[in-house]
Amino acid sequence: MFKLRSLFTPLLLLLVLLSPALSYADDNTAAAAQQEDATPKVNPSVELPKMQKILDKIKGQVSGDTNESQLNQLNEMALELSGNAETLGQALVPQRQQLDAQLAVLGPAPKADSGVKETPEVTRKRAALESQKSKLDDQIKQADGIKNGALVLSSQIVNLRRDQLKSQLALNSGSIFGPRFWSPLVSRQDLDGEKISDFIAELQDTAALSWEPGWRFGTIAWLIAAMLVMTLGRRYSEEFLAWVSIHKMPEGRLRRSFLAAAIALTTLAAVVLTFNFISLAFTRRDEVSTDVQDFVERLVQLSVYCGLIAGLGRAFLSTRRPSWRLPSISNEVAQALKPFPPITAALVFIFQTAESFNYSVGTSLNTTIFANGLTALLIGSTGLAISMRTNRVRRRMVQEGNAPEARPTIVGLVQLALTITALAILISLIVGYVTLARFLSYEVIWCGILFGSFYFLSHLVNDGCESLFSTNNATGKRLQSSLNIDERHLQQAATLLGAICKTVLIGFVALALLNGTFASSTPIELIQKVIEFWGGKGLESLNIVPAHMVNAILCLVVGIYVLRSVRRWLDKDFLPKTTMDVGMRVSLVTLFSNIGYVLIILLTLSIMGLQWNKLAWIVSALSVGIGFGLQEIVKNFISGLILLTERPVKVGDLVTISGIEGDIRRINVRATEIQLSDKSTVIVPNSQFISQNVRNATMGNAQGVVTILLTFPLDIDPVRVREILLEVYQENERILETPEPSVSFKDLTSAGIVLSVTGNVAGQRQISSAKSDLLFDILTRLRKEGIVLSTPQTMIIERRAVPAAAHDEGEALP
Repeated sequence: MFKLRSLFTPLLLLLVLLSPALSYADDNTAAAAQQEDATPKVNPSVELPKMQKILDKIKGQVSGDTNESQLNQLNEMALELSGNAETLGQALVPQRQQLDAQLAVLGPAPKADSGVKETPEVTRKRAALESQKSKLDDQIKQADGIKNGALVLSSQIVNLRRDQLKSQLALNSGSIFGPRFWSPLVSRQDLDGEKISDFIAELQDTAALSWEPGWRFGTIAWLIAAMLVMTLGRRYSEEFLAWVSIHKMPEGRLRRSFLAAAIALTTLAAVVLTFNFISLAFTRRDEVSTDVQDFVERLVQLSVYCGLIAGLGRAFLSTRRPSWRLPSISNEVAQALKPFPPITAALVFIFQTAESFNYSVGTSLNTTIFANGLTALLIGSTGLAISMRTNRVRRRMVQEGNAPEARPTIVGLVQLALTITALAILISLIVGYVTLARFLSYEVIWCGILFGSFYFLSHLVNDGCESLFSTNNATGKRLQSSLNIDERHLQQAATLLGAICKTVLIGFVALALLNGTFASSTPIELIQKVIEFWGGKGLESLNIVPAHMVNAILCLVVGIYVLRSVRRWLDKDFLPKTTMDVGMRVSLVTLFSNIGYVLIILLTLSIMGLQWNKLAWIVSALSVGIGFGLQEIVKNFISGLILLTERPVKVGDLVTISGIEGDIRRINVRATEIQLSDKSTVIVPNSQFISQNVRNATMGNAQGVVTILLTFPLDIDPVRVREILLEVYQENERILETPEPSVSFKDLTSAGIVLSVTGNVAGQRQISSAKSDLLFDILTRLRKEGIVLSTPQTMIIERRAVPAAAHDEGEALP
């Protein structure tokens, strides 16, 4: 473990180097605040025409010949204009409300026949206020129109960018093995050599400006600061956060997730600060050209992505601390993959720098295609090398007798997707689709950044929530004591908060995947489309097309996966921490699943483009057959919903229906499963529970009653027998003390005295076993006391045969 004194030494040096910049930033902030205070209020009569002109100018530029970068800038301008128009319109609303209040004070104008006359001053005042109100209404409408027009224009720009991307991806520019691809190395076309030389000269002039007397010391200071941040600053910051994780974090999984996130963030911060310091070292003078400043600014933005690639890779592999490694990766595989994150980050930086250089210079199409092809070639080769090296190391471990780590299915799918995409990149380059290969290569990098960030952040959020609300830690104990709540409620709060944070992270990942970069403004357009879809706009124009079919299949698969995940989370994580019984939990989960499947099916059909109004004649023709065919299914489905909501019976109840007695194990969409005492299952349609008489033994009272009828001879001592029976019931551990067992005199017949013994048990399912034990004990005690049960008496009437002589004598008698 390092010493804190050695840590603070480079940090103090870094603060000394940064102090001029910090003071300069503070001065700028104060000046900006003073300037903001001194800024006059915006005049809508002047600003709205300006906004309209800007909107018209953007439309004119969009309609012209523009490239991808120009369209991106115009899209940002349109969204910024929309935000400004909305801000201006909202600022006018309080003024309109103030005018309404003033008009309410003056009241309406008196009628001509009312006999009331007001002074001319009040009349002029009312007219002036109404004129101002009308003018404000027009300005608010104009601001709303500009805002909506800018949003529509932004949506059109996005569609235009997508169309251009499709056309570029479909462009075959020649194979990388052809001479056309390598021609920029042999000959310079379209004055590329002159343009490149001019821009290099501008870069040299910029470097010369930074080394002039009076500026040289600042340049050296910034470069030293960049070097210190990249080496000592990153190292000691990571070790300090590791010390915090070990000594300050509570025990548990939070330590590992925090350390992994700390490794990624320290690497990212070091890379970004290094590039910012280098940028300040060379471009801080006002004499630097705009092209050079734009070029360096793009490199600084590029450092964020390179820092993420290197930081996430180091955190994912964690070769310095294998025992703290968050994913399940063997040390051999991690060591084999260690060089790839910095190599990938370096390749992305080098070739993105080349693309930025070509953009700043304005090179020809062949040179741009050459740079894009090299980028895709090296990135695709790197991705294929990662997959091949991983498989080779795992095979070597198997041959040496060391079992590799058990990989989850998702890890295998990710590796398979990486291999397929890398092969697709290389095949595209061989065939000649260089733009497509470049697009796939950067999509691989972008998806890796997004999914890697989501992996670490989701673990950090989940572990942080569990640690925050855990009663084993100080925070959880403090929350429990201050709020005076049960530990179960803290666990529920941790589960809910973790699920909400993961949902937010998934939303950001989805938006970023659709958007391509966080810097763009497509999320606003997505939100606008969601609002329009929520209002029903666009649903009437859906058509069944192949693209919609693919989207519908994806929606169905993703929807079912999300529904099952949420159902599993409700069943395993959230509902068990509540006070609901098992039957209520199962009913809620089943009801949620049924409604979810219905919504997913409806959403899938809508995305597919199914228009119900065009199927009206088919539905009319088949309505009779569908009605008879689905009558029982619909009836049982509705009955199942009634059972789940009204809950006359629930899972776990002991019921008797149509002579069948058993426990309800599951209430499905169509039928209910009843488990009998012999463990067999009877499937009963749900409609029978609604239409027939059902005995629910556990609904009103959970206790069971054990009643035994015994018949004794007439000569017994009933008082003694009563005492024996009560003693047997009271000695049985299953018989409850409250209510007490009782013996009643049921009947007095010729067969004997009929006594009824009654006692309560804790549940209906204990009746049979308790009754069996009681009968054994009763018979044993009665025989011990010499008391016998009454034996049933049977009367037999027998007719005997008369002898023949006696019969003759009888006939001879008179």
